[in-house]
Amino acid sequence: MKEITFWFDPLSPFVHLAFHRLPEVLAGTSHVVHYRPVLLAALLQHHGQKGPAEVEPKRAFTLRHVHWLAQHHGLPLHTPRRHPFNPLALLRLALACAPAGGLPNRWVVENVLAHVWCSDGEPGADAEDPERLRALAERLQPQRDPASDAVKAELRTHTDAAREAGVFGVPTFVSDGRLFWGLDSLPMLRDALNDHPWFKGPVWEAEGAPRDGVVRRG
Repeated sequence: MKEITFWFDPLSPFVHLAFHRLPEVLAGTSHVVHYRPVLLAALLQHHGQKGPAEVEPKRAFTLRHVHWLAQHHGLPLHTPRRHPFNPLALLRLALACAPAGGLPNRWVVENVLAHVWCSDGEPGADAEDPERLRALAERLQPQRDPASDAVKAELRTHTDAAREAGVFGVPTFVSDGRLFWGLDSLPMLRDALNDHPWFKGPVWEAEGAPRDGVVRRG
């Protein structure tokens, strides 16, 4: 059985779409998914990047694109009232639903994403609204206090681990040390899980070589 780490931040609509597409795309493969929260803003800052929502023309196209993708795949999606928004409360809540050192399960992640992108059937709801956050916490019944220092430290640890693993955006999937970024990479991930011979060829490593052209192994 192959293990997949799914790095997510509910800020990204592509995380919502990939989350729902993953079971269908990987149907028939032997795998287990570990959902790890990460603060996307910290990754962007580390790599000196802006998020799509910070560049207005890119933000407009991205929102149109994700709505097209949602209808194309038959998935619900409503843009939250404010985007970008601060996802820290949701990331910490997801972590607090697991015991210390653990990870949120799929049901928890599904509810967190629905809070943002499905809005309980209410288009344009505010993902940071205190009443809605309280209602979500009551539904999830976290095992720990999301505002505790321990949970905050765990989220920082996950974000540091993502950065060290080379994660630069979300959704990112990691399996067998290989990194797959974005909704579009799901078919590629499936091929890797099925041990497609392409992954044993020279292109995977060569395309990831430093700019000096030297491929360094190990």
